[in-house]
Amino acid sequence: MEKRGVDLIGAIVVFFVLLFVYTKFIGPIPFSVNNVNTDNATPFEATGTGKAAGAPDRALISVGITESATSVTEAQNKANQKSEAIISSLKKLGISEKDIKTTNYSLNPNYDYSGSSQRITGYSVNQNFEVKTPIEKANNAVDATTQAGANLIGNISFMLNDNKKQELENEARKEAVEMAKKSAEGLAKASGIKLGKIINIRESFGGEIIRPMMIDAKEAQGGTIIDPTNITPGESNIEVSVTLTYQTN
Repeated sequence: MEKRGVDLIGAIVVFFVLLFVYTKFIGPIPFSVNNVNTDNATPFEATGTGKAAGAPDRALISVGITESATSVTEAQNKANQKSEAIISSLKKLGISEKDIKTTNYSLNPNYDYSGSSQRITGYSVNQNFEVKTPIEKANNAVDATTQAGANLIGNISFMLNDNKKQELENEARKEAVEMAKKSAEGLAKASGIKLGKIINIRESFGGEIIRPMMIDAKEAQGGTIIDPTNITPGESNIEVSVTLTYQTN
């Protein structure tokens, strides 16, 4: 018995001596511990879309002139006279000058290509304006500008004021959240998932859907419109999408 005890002690001593020598001259014995965290709460997402509509209260009207003459000065003078008449007609309707913006002004030569070489026969001036007006003045603005000499009528767009737009966005947002919650609850019930708390919300906007309108250019020939303009703006639509992220249990 005593001999076995001595042998065991000797073996232990030899082991630690060898371990000391190994780590002294070779280095520590490599080992690693993996730490794995598990989480059963897998995020769950559901999306809903809400819409709201309202009557626009502002219009953006594109009007312009094109004038030609044999000289640059004459073409510019003719264009300037009509531009001043157009601006004056809009001011008489109560439209502020800050709401009348020049969006394009160009001066180009006119060429005759019928001969063996091209030659300049005159010059053309083009000038375009963007006019912002209350919706109730849109028809009168088109008529007044054409009677003042505008011979280019472009797109007419309608929009909401900032307060009304915010009101409709909130209305659409509320509907989108309700739809997303109903969708999440229905999907969770069907799949056997137990929903936890909402941990994230994302939203995206379809934005204000502006309804453009084009007036036939033939209506403005000669600087007059035969019949009074009758523009109906309809409604502007706001669309909001909301995505809710839930914890699951």
